[in-house]
Amino acid sequence: MNKREGESTIGRLDDKAALIAGGTSGIGLAIAERFLSEGASVVVTGLEDSYAERAAEQLGRFGSASFVPVDASSADSIAHSVQSAVGHLGKLDILVNNIGVGVLARVLDTPLADFDRILTVNLRSYFLYAQACYPHLVPTRGCMIHTASDAGIRGSQPLGVYSISKAAVIMLGKLLALDGAGDGVRSNCICPGDVLPGMRHMGPIENPARGEDPSEWDLPPLGRFGSGADVAGAAVYLASDDASFVSGAALLIDGAMNAGRAL
Repeated sequence: MNKREGESTIGRLDDKAALIAGGTSGIGLAIAERFLSEGASVVVTGLEDSYAERAAEQLGRFGSASFVPVDASSADSIAHSVQSAVGHLGKLDILVNNIGVGVLARVLDTPLADFDRILTVNLRSYFLYAQACYPHLVPTRGCMIHTASDAGIRGSQPLGVYSISKAAVIMLGKLLALDGAGDGVRSNCICPGDVLPGMRHMGPIENPARGEDPSEWDLPPLGRFGSGADVAGAAVYLASDDASFVSGAALLIDGAMNAGRAL
């Protein structure tokens, strides 16, 4: 639902202000596009690189969007990105935690440096963003959406420590739901399965930034791989008033891959 000039459509997120941490490519960019199309104002964070430049240009076609650079391993950088985002937006209704890296290795084969890097980026950054954003979400009775993974629900041996980090994200989302309940701040997780084109920062130990290879994936029972738009639709639901009684959930978006064993 892309608004055109002179068109007066009502979006599900009209007048909402959203911060999408990790929104310059893939799922995060798709969520940003959909939020803008649904009437929200958006700030995306990420590395200051060519992806950020392309994202800023692309999002400008959908609505009011700004980019703030961040180093997801730095508490000071995350705090600064939240301050900058709220300065741009004027308030905060929605936090989307969507930062993620991984390595293709069994847990026992994973070097300590990769273990620390994955937990720092995938879990610690979510915790820091939640803490920094929470005081701004209380006045708006806002919500948090955390991108976990189907690998956080059913362990994936080839993804090793990434699976561990995403299982921890799901529990973080549940406990934040309990912490925020008294203030009306909701917290939920989305758990995508195999979504094209795959993660940018996932690869073997010798090249962890290679990117995923979808040719290695099994086809889900629904007969196709997921898209960013599939995940963005779920995020809009969780951010909207339609989900006002939904908190502490972990929503699978995986084409029935985790439903059970197919024939």
